[in-house]
Amino acid sequence: QVQLVESGGGLVQAGGSLRLSCAASGRTLSGYTMGWFRQAPGKERQVVAGITWSGVRTYADSVKGRFTISRDNAKNTVGLDMNSLKLEDTAVYYCAADSPWGRRYWGQGTQVTVSS
Repeated sequence: QVQLVESGGGLVQAGGSLRLSCAASGRTLSGYTMGWFRQAPGKERQVVAGITWSGVRTYADSVKGRFTISRDNAKNTVGLDMNSLKLEDTAVYYCAADSPWGRRYWGQGTQVTVSS
């Protein structure tokens, strides 16, 4: 079993920056792909960024060039640096861990609100 706890959300003005962190416990994340998703009110949850165990990164088009995902395998943590934030980035952000055998674990989510 993997437990994920996000932190770092909050209120920020448009154009500002935030860093989200996700701490995993329960087992080492060897071989896991980690990701960040977000869900805005009335919308479906969508992928924001992902990073494999070896460090290969992928991003949604809407955040490319603004967000950076990173991971520390020794510390079992994943981060998401968000820059040039826009109003449309407002959402609950979720950390996710995909096991090598296809199981996905979710964190409880952290609110990010971008104001004008």
